[in-house]
Amino acid sequence: MKRAQEEPLCHHCANVVSTIFTKLTPDEVEYINDRKRCSRYEKGLIMYEEGGRTNGFYCICSGIVKVYKTGVEGKEQIIRFAKKGDIIGYRSIISGEPACTSAKILEEAVICFIYTPDLYNLLKKNAEFGIELLQLACTELGEANNYITDIAQKSVRERLAEVLVSLKQNFGLDDDNILQIYLTREELANLIGTATESVIRLLSEFKQDKLIELQGRKIRIVDEKKLTRIANMM
Repeated sequence: MKRAQEEPLCHHCANVVSTIFTKLTPDEVEYINDRKRCSRYEKGLIMYEEGGRTNGFYCICSGIVKVYKTGVEGKEQIIRFAKKGDIIGYRSIISGEPACTSAKILEEAVICFIYTPDLYNLLKKNAEFGIELLQLACTELGEANNYITDIAQKSVRERLAEVLVSLKQNFGLDDDNILQIYLTREELANLIGTATESVIRLLSEFKQDKLIELQGRKIRIVDEKKLTRIANMM
């Protein structure tokens, strides 16, 4: 972890990225800007671990962070991938509990750390900001509920198709229709809750069916509409 050479300005993020900080007044944005701590993280670095305690939360300025839980025999269950504008680690400090997840840098990132007392000060002063944070927590809870339903009711084939479509929606495609997030087969398996071998087989089937093309970790989306139908997302 390195100190960022040029710390990102909070008012820039608030104006460019849709975040909870858009609800802050200019003075409150400046307050956070003066008190935050920003650092550059290299790929593969663990930001924090499940069961540990932190004295603040994180805001992603650039890069991608993998948020996950560790299950039986150390197997990862990926909860989400956080990108620019997302915040992570806030629920644990609000509840006063140890971190319920771990976070690992997937792509080199610049991340700002905001201390717990500063978050509490903003929550006390700005009701709209508090409501926005509450809505964010409810959205994440809803996504968790949907995931549980998918695990119980959808086949692995359906879940993989849904993940590919969701990754496209969240991270976009480049000019060649390649997903702008590169995951290992194991990470895809952990994301949908199945064995790595099953993901390898299904990706091969999707390729044969001309739904996707594969270039190592790179996945080109060829037929998004059919993937959406397979995932029962329509």
